[in-house]
This record gives sequence, C-alpha cells and structure tokens, in this order.
Amino acid sequence: MALWIWVALGSALGGVGRYAVAKIWPAVPGGWPIATIAVNVLGSFAIGALSVLLALRGSSGEAASSAEAMRVFWMTGVLGGFTTYSAFALETVNLVSGEAPWRAAVYVVATLVLCLAAAWAGRALVAS
Repeated sequence: MALWIWVALGSALGGVGRYAVAKIWPAVPGGWPIATIAVNVLGSFAIGALSVLLALRGSSGEAASSAEAMRVFWMTGVLGGFTTYSAFALETVNLVSGEAPWRAAVYVVATLVLCLAAAWAGRALVAS
C-alpha cells in the first residue's frame, strides 16, 4: 500500500482520538486548555517510545519497508492527527487576549517542559 494512504488512515484515527479527548474535557473560555495539553503530552510520550521501537525493527530489506509503513502510519499519521500545535497556539493567543497573560505564559512553559519530558520518558522506558 502506498505510504500516503497509511498517513491518511493514521491521520483520520488520530484526529478522531483528539476530537474524543476534546469532548471529554471541553474548553472553558479563559480556562486551562486541558484537552490540548493532554493530547500533546501523551503524543510526545508515544512518539518518543515509537521512535525507539521502530528503530529496533530493522533497517534493511522487507523489515525496512515494513518499519517505514509503521513509522508513517503511527508517527506522521496517528500522532500527527492526534497532537496539535495549531490549537496550542490559538489557545495561548486566546488566553493573552482574554487578559490572562500569566496563565498563557504558564501554559506555554508547561506544554514545552511536559512534552519534552514525556518524549524523553517514552524513549527511556522503551530503551531500558
């Protein structure tokens, strides 16, 4: 199957997953964007773990072809559709516009630190 089809299928699944999380934790104007930070941290952990798992699958012949299909399905497709930088950016701008600049600053720093820590933890967990 062409790799772009794997990306499309994964993106659809990831987008539906993100939508489900947003329904579980709906945004409250001026409140903390819990759904967005949750999907971004979870996605960061998953991509860290997957990066190690997929690297272990092999890099030659049929194993390489299968690993590339898995990579684009899970990392580019599912996690690309699940995580969201654009919503993070808009929610930050909305917090600043809603006169909550400190909340916006905490949200930006928390997202950066938590996502980096989650990606590191995902890699470390699988690599151990």
